[in-house]
Amino acid sequence: MPGVASDLHSIGELARASGLTVSALRFYDSAGVLEPALVDPVTGYRWYTDEQIGPARLVAGLRRVGMPVPEIAAAVRAEPAEVHRLLDAHLRRLADGLADARREIVRLRALVDPTPATATTLLLSPAELAAAIDAVRFAVGADPELPALCAVLLDVEPDGFRLVATDRHRLALARAEATVDGPPARMLLPVDLVDRLRRLLDNADAGPVSLTVAGTDVRAAVNGRTLTGTALPYDFPDYQRLLRESVGEQPATYRIPVDVAALRAALTDPAAPTVAREYAGRPLAVTVLGLDDRGGLRVLDPTDDGPEPDPAGGLRIGVNGDYLLDALDAAGGPQLVLELDGPIAPLAVRRPDDADTFSVLMPIRL
Repeated sequence: MPGVASDLHSIGELARASGLTVSALRFYDSAGVLEPALVDPVTGYRWYTDEQIGPARLVAGLRRVGMPVPEIAAAVRAEPAEVHRLLDAHLRRLADGLADARREIVRLRALVDPTPATATTLLLSPAELAAAIDAVRFAVGADPELPALCAVLLDVEPDGFRLVATDRHRLALARAEATVDGPPARMLLPVDLVDRLRRLLDNADAGPVSLTVAGTDVRAAVNGRTLTGTALPYDFPDYQRLLRESVGEQPATYRIPVDVAALRAALTDPAAPTVAREYAGRPLAVTVLGLDDRGGLRVLDPTDDGPEPDPAGGLRIGVNGDYLLDALDAAGGPQLVLELDGPIAPLAVRRPDDADTFSVLMPIRL
């Protein structure tokens, strides 16, 4: 074409070279993902350079795996390391979606062809069951519009069980070993049933607790007393995905030792400094945490803008102090560890010697 350099490619040529259709190339041009090097002002024809063939092929591949357009746009302009990060995140998203689809298909098959419920029985220590309940009970929701969160998830595994609770602002998990007879099972326990079971455990002797789940029915035998209940018919959030999204799979950037007694004293001090924020139309007193000169956790004065003796370079984390107190009480023990990746990253409160029982708190932006 007159006036156009010979090393430019028409939109049709780029379509053949990249595997994208002409209409797709027009779309990615309008979306700002892959703009032509030249647009003829008279004809409106789009022309592309040799250097754009590689990015176009990348766009075609990302499109085939279903990556969202904003992330495709970021990948086209990113360094290789960032592209790999985007690919890893998208792959996790696809895996999560496949897991959700599999669970839904299992539920649909049960609707089409119901089969008798298979019973699973657990024999477990009353002390360990009580400790697991205590570790998660504080995180149970109370919003009647979110009934799935006003409960505790019982997730039975081949060699034990997990209890999980969340109210969207915090997430608590506890795991204990048990002798399991039957297939893995998952059941959403009403919180009043959990509380009644917990009261029975206060007077339990050293004998094991028998817990049987079958379909929507649950039966607990403690010291000759029997407690029965029915699971709730709601979908509990995918807590494993929540964990990946909140605390991730890599070691935390900061692992801060916590002297529980000292932190509790600082949080409950009537003169403890806070900063006012608003949540859901209500005032909220936010506690600001930072590090002392030895790398330990301390409560900061949010009005102090002066230099802090902080080895993390001025790390300041806003939290609901009452929620943090609940997490400390639930975890138990004189020493805990707080893990996080930055001032707006979720906080994990852990026991130093137990990787399976911990809670996650959402921070409050300062």
